[in-house]
Amino acid sequence: MAEQVFPTKGNLINTKKSLRLARLGYELLDRKRNILIRELMTMVNTVKTIRGSIEETYIKAYAALQEANITMGVIENIAHSMPVEDSVTVTYRSVMGCELPQVTIKERTPTLDYGFAVTNSSLDYAYICFEKVKQMTAVLAEVENGVYRLAVAIKKTQTRANALKNIVIPKFELTVWYISNSLEEKEREEFSRLKVIKHQKNKAKEASEE
Repeated sequence: MAEQVFPTKGNLINTKKSLRLARLGYELLDRKRNILIRELMTMVNTVKTIRGSIEETYIKAYAALQEANITMGVIENIAHSMPVEDSVTVTYRSVMGCELPQVTIKERTPTLDYGFAVTNSSLDYAYICFEKVKQMTAVLAEVENGVYRLAVAIKKTQTRANALKNIVIPKFELTVWYISNSLEEKEREEFSRLKVIKHQKNKAKEASEE
């Protein structure tokens, strides 16, 4: 049923204005949703590529670490001598109001923080492999977090768009129809009333002339 508003021209104008705004809002939300979906699909493809590469890199890194442990013994004491990674920064970029993270690790010249007297090339290779793992993990974290945020934003946008399309817009359309029909009916009644009055006046005039 149409919202029960008093059928006046003023209310009709206001309801039509609200209807136009609701339709515009739906169009904007639909565009936003499409842009977010395109961004999401791009990121999903990136995630697939990175996951395939990072899995291979992890396998190589752990194989190199295992070889280093075998040839040198357990290297836990060397691991404790490595500095803590503190160059990771997170910034954000906005895509249609959705804040997507950008994870970066400050580039620096690779340096070996352990001596060469008690190490061998297996450890060097493991170190290089895990440096690559670190970089790829940062990229994967950025993209996967972005995918999650985009999915949430798309769901919210879809919900709002559906509410406008299926609830708000039909309600305004029905209200416009109700007010328009009521005003037309009033105009027909007024026209009929004036016609009757005119007819009665004409009859009265003819009677007075006789």
